Amino acid sequence: MNPHDLIAAARAAAVHAHAPYSRFAVGAAVLLNDGSVVTGANVENASYGLSLCAETVAIATASAQGRLRDVVAIGVVGGVMDGAGDMPVRPCGRCRQVLNEAAQLGGRDLPVYCAGLTGEAMEEHRLSELLPHAFGPADLGIAAG
Repeated sequence: MNPHDLIAAARAAAVHAHAPYSRFAVGAAVLLNDGSVVTGANVENASYGLSLCAETVAIATASAQGRLRDVVAIGVVGGVMDGAGDMPVRPCGRCRQVLNEAAQLGGRDLPVYCAGLTGEAMEEHRLSELLPHAFGPADLGIAAG
């Protein structure tokens, strides 16, 4: 799957965002090693601290399927609902740490593709660039898959 298809899957997921407070929809699409894709959308909560990010939802779904070690890439999109959302959005710090868990378990430096809800602009980063010197399973003596 090419990065543009992964971004398209993330945009399709963002349609299902529950973001009544921020009005900022985020979608994520996680590519697994067999070519399948798991998606997630942000889920806000009136108790703000209980909100879930799209990337975390997608990674948790992959984990629930027993596929955490199989993550090979992620696409992330976001923007203001019903507004201009053409600037790339990057994962927050918490999501970078959650992604790092999958990356280290799988023995990969994940490519992270970032885009807006609309528009052609897309960025490509390596997770190690977004979260240098990350703490993860290897620091606890847990080997890659």
